[in-house]
Amino acid sequence: MKGYFARKLISGMVLAAGVGMAAVAMPAQAATLRMAWSQDATGLDPHKQTAFSSIRLLELIYEPLVRLDGNLQIVPGVAESWQFSPDGKQLTFKLNAKAKFQNGAPVTPADVKASFTRILDQATGAVARANFLSIASIDTPDATTVVFNLSQPDVPLLTAMTSLNAAVVPASEIAAGTIGTKAIGSGPFKLDSWVPNSKEVLSANKDWAGGTVGVDGINISVLPDETAILASLRTGQTDFALLNDPLVATLVPKEPKLQLTRTPVLSYNVLQLNPSRKPMDQLAVRQAISCAIDRKDVMDTAALGEGKVTGPLTMPLYATDPSKLFCYTRDVAKAKKLMADAGLANGFSATVIAATGEPPTATAEAQVIQSQLAEIGIKLDIKVMELNVYVDTWLKGNFDMAVALNGGSADPYSMYNRYWTKTGNLQKVANYIDDTLDSLMQKGRAETDPAKRKEIFAEFEKHIAEVSPWIWLYTAYGYTAEQKNVEGFVPTPTGSLFGLSKVSIR
Repeated sequence: MKGYFARKLISGMVLAAGVGMAAVAMPAQAATLRMAWSQDATGLDPHKQTAFSSIRLLELIYEPLVRLDGNLQIVPGVAESWQFSPDGKQLTFKLNAKAKFQNGAPVTPADVKASFTRILDQATGAVARANFLSIASIDTPDATTVVFNLSQPDVPLLTAMTSLNAAVVPASEIAAGTIGTKAIGSGPFKLDSWVPNSKEVLSANKDWAGGTVGVDGINISVLPDETAILASLRTGQTDFALLNDPLVATLVPKEPKLQLTRTPVLSYNVLQLNPSRKPMDQLAVRQAISCAIDRKDVMDTAALGEGKVTGPLTMPLYATDPSKLFCYTRDVAKAKKLMADAGLANGFSATVIAATGEPPTATAEAQVIQSQLAEIGIKLDIKVMELNVYVDTWLKGNFDMAVALNGGSADPYSMYNRYWTKTGNLQKVANYIDDTLDSLMQKGRAETDPAKRKEIFAEFEKHIAEVSPWIWLYTAYGYTAEQKNVEGFVPTPTGSLFGLSKVSIR
């Protein structure tokens, strides 16, 4: 165990040195980056946001203790170094002494303790709370040290701390009750103004401990139609754009003044069933739905084939060949037999919800699934909702089925424990848990041997695909489009836009 944690620490220190060297590089010239995207943030509280649009904005403003880089390695955030104890039951961070919040106050161990106390408080409604339940207490022995005392060894804890949902926020703002009404972080940009569904104005944080920001600021326009975003790029009115629609993104390479960045991501497109509702409380019905869906056809039709069919685990280290999972080859005859076994040979009616714009393929995915399930007698009504309404409905688990785009993680436990463990705080979304899923998640959490962890989570993936509470479809790509004079953006498999901190305009 000691060797495992030591390797993690050495890896983090080496990467920290690399990041420090990169931070010295100066941009060719400063300017304001004109940016566009199609979905605006739905809120400003980093501990509560699930919508990708909110996370993409807030990760430019707030910082967690550590981050994931483009190779899914852990690198410094607010913390400059970290170390597990030999028994794995303490995790100690040394904070960057130069880290400051955007109000000028230093980032202190008290802020870290207050942030995680807030996350762990069930009344907060923090979406990643389940990732941190091993934290028994937090010590702050000096001005730069934070010690997390754990109830058990928790291998995925460090990865969980890379999330925007684990951002460090000012203790003073927590006490004032202003988290979510103001955005005061320690990240590379300050939020100067926000007009919901219209624009955001950000300025460079000149006190950012991570180095020199490459632009003076970012002016973000919200243009709900991605074809309008492409037109704005073509006419030079926009420098950089986040694109979600493959129908638009695939047109960018045809434009001589533009460049497309296309990155495989860990997030996954999924059909979520609600096993607490009849008749999906029956295993045979859920399995019939799984067998009736042609995942590749959904991807090819809705996303122009831009992606790959996936099982539940999307991270390269743990992902297995999905063709080995239950019913990943479409089998309508088997689906009809399962429906008959459940006493539903004539089918049933249900509603599937989908959000406008996140992902932009959601409605098309729902339509393909509607057609495929009709072949086994399931009559599916599609209900399209505005994103904020969808998120509220989704968090309450108030649906028969939901077409969703969910975030991924470098570690299976931090990706799924909030859904599939008995202490998970998003059980209302999943509406399903069994002893096998819970047991495998707990084993994977405590196991320190990488090979054994892979075996545990392979068994988890096999089981959850078989009991079919959700039907995993495919992983897609993250797209950004830039003018060719925009340099330095580094994408990541998490879809993060944090790389905008190093962008320059020549």
